[in-house]
Amino acid sequence: MARKNYSEEFRRQAVDLYESTPGATVRGIAEDLGIVRGTLRGWLEAYGTGKKTAADGTLTASPLRSKTAPLQPGKEETLEQRLARLEVENAALRAETTKLTTEREILQKAAKYFAGETRW
Repeated sequence: MARKNYSEEFRRQAVDLYESTPGATVRGIAEDLGIVRGTLRGWLEAYGTGKKTAADGTLTASPLRSKTAPLQPGKEETLEQRLARLEVENAALRAETTKLTTEREILQKAAKYFAGETRW
């Protein structure tokens, strides 16, 4: 199978189509354009703005952009922005740790309970 070369204009139009179409998915746009999803994702990373039009027509952050990457290429985040981002990540990680600890305790209690039930 021959490798296809797409013009930069086509790439940018594909990214614009994904970002401006309400409720669009990478899979749907890729199928419509006849390209591979991974190719479109690469173009979104290279040419995307990090914004996407939601199904209700509002502009939101693209779910494809990593949470730690700045939305604008070339712009560095300030110390205040970095601190705020890290505090949010820290709080999310603490909540996840608490949830996992609780789940583990429940599973341990259940294992002890059912181990006691198996005496014949």
